[in-house]
Amino acid sequence: MTRRWPLLLLVLMTSVLLGLWSLAANAVERVNVLMPAPFADATAELVAAFNRDHPGIELSVSRGPLETEAMSDLAISSLLLGSSPYDLLLMDVTWTPKYAAAGWLEPLEPWLGDDALADLAPGAELGNAFAGHLWRFPLVADMGLLFWRTDLMEAPPRTPAELETISRRLQAEGKVPWGYVWEGKQYEGLSCVMVEMLRSFGGRWLDQNQPELSSPAAIEATAWLNHLVEAGITPPTVTNMAEPEALQAFQAGDAAFMRNWPYAWAELNRAESPLRGKVGITTMVSQPGEAHAATQGSWGLALLASSRHQQAAIEALRFLTSEEAQKQLNLRWGYTPTRLSVFEDPELLAANPVLAELEQALSAAVLRPLTPIYAQLSDLLYREMNAVITGEVQPAPAMQQLQSNSERLLLTAGGAG
Repeated sequence: MTRRWPLLLLVLMTSVLLGLWSLAANAVERVNVLMPAPFADATAELVAAFNRDHPGIELSVSRGPLETEAMSDLAISSLLLGSSPYDLLLMDVTWTPKYAAAGWLEPLEPWLGDDALADLAPGAELGNAFAGHLWRFPLVADMGLLFWRTDLMEAPPRTPAELETISRRLQAEGKVPWGYVWEGKQYEGLSCVMVEMLRSFGGRWLDQNQPELSSPAAIEATAWLNHLVEAGITPPTVTNMAEPEALQAFQAGDAAFMRNWPYAWAELNRAESPLRGKVGITTMVSQPGEAHAATQGSWGLALLASSRHQQAAIEALRFLTSEEAQKQLNLRWGYTPTRLSVFEDPELLAANPVLAELEQALSAAVLRPLTPIYAQLSDLLYREMNAVITGEVQPAPAMQQLQSNSERLLLTAGGAG
C-alpha cells in the first residue's frame, strides 16, 4: 500500500498541472476579424505586434474575397447562420446602414466615447454613423481621384470642357490615343463614378430619401459620360473597365487622365512603372460654380453584436486604427490614413509628399446614399448607366426609367432610410 503513494501522488500532481494548463489556455481570448485579402496582407505585421503586446488576447485574421460584393456575401452568410465565427468585420462604407438595421453590429460609442471621431480628418468621419449610433471606425480612407499626366500638361483640368479640350489636343498631337479612362463596367465602380458626376453637375442621387435621377443635372451628367465615349475621348472598351483595367490602360500611356482610387498612386510610382514621377492627382472636374466631388469609399472596423469577446475585440480595434498603425499602413502599403494627426506627421509628409493632396481630396468626399437598400439602388443605377454608354438607350429616357425603378424600390422597401 505504501508503495502506491508515490504513484498516486504523481497522478494527482499531473492532474493538477493539466487543470492549470487548461485554465491558462482558456484564459486567452481569441478574436477573429474578417478582412478582404489585400487588407489581411497589409495588417499581418500589425496583428503579430498586437499579439506580442497582448498576451491575454490572440488576434487572428480570416482572409475574405478581393471583390467587395463577394466579401459582403460571405459576411452576411455567416451572420444569417446566427453563429458567426467573427468578432470584428472590416466593412465597406456602404454596408453600415444595412448591417446596423439588421441588428448585426454593436454600437461603438459606449466603448470608444462620444468623441471617438474627433481626430478624424474632414471627410473621413462620413459613413460611420447611422440612426444615431456609431457603428464603425475607419481603418483607411478611400476617395475617387482624377489622375493626370504631369509630363503632358502644366495643370489638371477643372471643368468638363477643359478635360475635353486638353484630351483632344493631346490626341491630335499623337501624345495619347485616348483622353480619359474610368470605370464603366456594370458594377459598383460605375455607381461611384456617377456619384461624383452627379455632384459635379449640381445633381443628387437621393434628396430627403427621394430619387433625383431624372433631374436636368442628372441627365446632363449622364449625357456627358456618354458623350466622352461617342466623341472618342474615352475608349469604347470603358464599358468593360473596372479599376484594374483603367489603371492598366493609363499606366501603359494610353490616356491622359484616369479616374481611380488612391492605391493607384503607389502602383504608378513603382520603380518599374513607365509613369513614375509623371502623375499628379486632384478631384474630379465639375461644372463652373459646382463643387468638386470625390466618392467616399473607406473601409472601417465594426464590432459584431454576436461576439463573445467584445472587450478584447475593442482592444484590437483600437490598436489597428491607432496613429502608429495608420502610419505603418501608409509607409509600407500606401494606404490613405483617416486621422488628422497622421496626415500632419512630419515623417509621413517627408516620405509621401502627395499626402497633403490626398487630405484635400478627402475633404471633398461625398457619400453614396445612406440606406439599408443601397445595394439594390446601386444595382439599378449601374445597369442603366452601362446600357447608356454601350449605346443601348439614350441618357434622358434611361434616367427617367431609373427614376421610376428607384421610386418603386423605395416604396416596396417602405422608404428605407
